Amino acid sequence: MQLKSLRIFLAVAETGSFVAAAERLHTVQSNVTAHIKKLELELGAQLIDRGARARLTSAGHALSLYADKILRGHDEALAFFRGSQSLSGQLRIGAMETTTAFRLPGVLASFHGEHPQVDIKLTTGPTADLVRGLVEGQFDCVFVAGKVDQKRFHMYKAFTEELVLISSKPLERMPPKETLLTATFLAFRQGCSYRHSIELLLAACGVSAVRIIDFGTLDAMLGCVAAGMGYAVLPKSTVEAQRSRFNIYSLDLPERYAIVDTYFAAAQPTTWTPAMTSFSRTLRDALEADEVDDEGPALLAIA
Repeated sequence: MQLKSLRIFLAVAETGSFVAAAERLHTVQSNVTAHIKKLELELGAQLIDRGARARLTSAGHALSLYADKILRGHDEALAFFRGSQSLSGQLRIGAMETTTAFRLPGVLASFHGEHPQVDIKLTTGPTADLVRGLVEGQFDCVFVAGKVDQKRFHMYKAFTEELVLISSKPLERMPPKETLLTATFLAFRQGCSYRHSIELLLAACGVSAVRIIDFGTLDAMLGCVAAGMGYAVLPKSTVEAQRSRFNIYSLDLPERYAIVDTYFAAAQPTTWTPAMTSFSRTLRDALEADEVDDEGPALLAIA
């Protein structure tokens, strides 16, 4: 069935006349008649009694209910993708635990305030799981550590993190090799890029193997570090934000191990829903505003 045929059919049903339907739709009566006959042939049922007034048969009444739903759904879909109505639907975001806790709240709040009808589904996980989820279509976009080696993805750098070593005791320098050989490190599960940073750091210290305990939440990890269970490597921004809640100390790491870029990654923009397009715009606006704020003091100092 063609949508045009259904529109003509409903026009006849509403006006009670083939002539009036033709006038409403700015076409000729023969075209209306041809579409109605085509529908009746496709469905194998007479839809309209052709008398002094065109009246729906029982089959016609049944079709009118379906036609109304089909056309309404079609029009709503067009309005959705053309952005001519309030954004709705679902936005599926995947992000690392630390990014979710300390980088995204402002962006998400801004987006939700502008588009309250969009259902935001936020999932946290390590980078490897997030990349796999994006490839498999589980997410509309993800925030991951490092650039994703997938040419089909659209991506750009969102944040830059500086990793630090944290402990329950003050640290003036990197613990000696002897201490690290028997130390315990706390990290998010396999696939977390920060966990990989631990391994690289320890390898540089001559430690080829160390005990790493998996944690699922940031609070649990920080609480156990504060209790003296072991060390952890986390973004400095995260540690500074949580220092008032947990008795923890941090040590800056060499730049080659400390600097980690967080990337926004998604499928190509041509595949995005309006909600996804708007979220990317909100994120870019927030990042540009942060750049202006960061540059502000420097410009004032020069002046």
